[in-house]
Amino acid sequence: MQIIDISWPISNQIVTYKNKQDVLITPTRLFAQDSCRESKLTCGMHTGTHVDAPAHFLQDGVTLDQINLSQLIGKCQVFDMSYVDQVITGKDVEKLNFDGSKIVLFKTRNSQWPTTGEFDPDFVYLDGQAAQYLATKQLTAVGIDGLGIERNQPNRDTHKTIFNANMLIIEGLRLSQVASGNYNLVCLPLHVLGADGAPARAILTL
Repeated sequence: MQIIDISWPISNQIVTYKNKQDVLITPTRLFAQDSCRESKLTCGMHTGTHVDAPAHFLQDGVTLDQINLSQLIGKCQVFDMSYVDQVITGKDVEKLNFDGSKIVLFKTRNSQWPTTGEFDPDFVYLDGQAAQYLATKQLTAVGIDGLGIERNQPNRDTHKTIFNANMLIIEGLRLSQVASGNYNLVCLPLHVLGADGAPARAILTL
C-alpha cells in the first residue's frame, strides 16, 4: 500500500492564515540536562492542515468532538484545478465527474506555496455557487489546499452552504505531488471538546 502524507508540517515558521503568527513550539525539557525531551505547542485551532466543524460558522453547528469521523475516511477523488487563476466557480465543478466518491479534494496553485514565510492573500478559493453544486452530490467532506476555502465573502456563503449540507471542510492540504484521480483518504483532527476546528494529519492511500 502506498501512503501519501498531504499534511503541512507544523513549525514556528509555518505560514498562518492572514499572518496571525500564533504558532510557538517551546522546548520545556532538554536532553542535556533532563535526559529526555519535551516541548509545548501553542497554536490556533485552524493551523496548517485542519478540519473545520460546522460550529465554526453556524450558531447551532456541531463541534469537532460531535462529528462522525467516517465523514473524513473513505473513497476520495482529487481534482487538479491548477488552471484556475483566482476562484473555483460553479461552472468549474459542474464539469467534473465525481465517480461515486464521498470526499473531494481540490488541488490548485495554492499547493505551490512554501509552508513557511508570508501568507498569500490571493489564494485560490471556492465560491458560493460551487459550494451549492457540491451540496447536491451527497459528499461527506470537501478539501482544498488553501488555508481557507473562501476568501473575503462577507456572508461566509461557501462555509455555510457546505456545513448546511452536512459536509465537513478540510483546509491546508499539500497536494503538489499528488496526481488527479481516485484515492482513499484518512483525515483525523485532534479530539478537542467543544472545538470549532483542529489541526489534522491527512493521508491518501493507494
